[in-house]
Amino acid sequence: MNHLKHALCAAILLAASAYMPASAKNIMVPKAYMFGFIASFNDSIVFFTDIQEVDSVWVMEKKKVILAGRSNYAAQLRDFFSKSFNLNNRTCVVISGTKRKDVEKKYAKLKKQYTVKNANKYDVHYVDATEFKFRPVNMEDSDQEIVTQPKKKKDKKQKPPKDGKMPPPPKK
Repeated sequence: MNHLKHALCAAILLAASAYMPASAKNIMVPKAYMFGFIASFNDSIVFFTDIQEVDSVWVMEKKKVILAGRSNYAAQLRDFFSKSFNLNNRTCVVISGTKRKDVEKKYAKLKKQYTVKNANKYDVHYVDATEFKFRPVNMEDSDQEIVTQPKKKKDKKQKPPKDGKMPPPPKK
């Protein structure tokens, strides 16, 4: 049951990370650090990739710097596990940051959750950087600035006046 809670939490984290802020700008940073976490609802096997430095990464900048194209990086991880280990339908989460120290803290916290706190519940495996390497995703083709479209105002239907007479037709 606890395994399902953790896997569900990872899935919610992935779904929440797919939400894009309304008015964020995509900018390219020279490098970012990221690692992947892979789990499944069907078994207790979890995988961690090494923390990797990836060059020319696009990020969305609003209040926080968020990795742009997170779903593309997660898809790279999912494809690797599908092809290499024949492990389909895995939940893949990519955790990233522009500062290695911040990513190392997140890695240590997640790793501790699966190796120390729940030591005998999960079969933890590590994927070396020689086996899997994140490739930069080109977000240049997408809009440089993501702006929400203004909502169109609904045409208000004219109500007949209380005296019962019809109002004049709208001007065009």
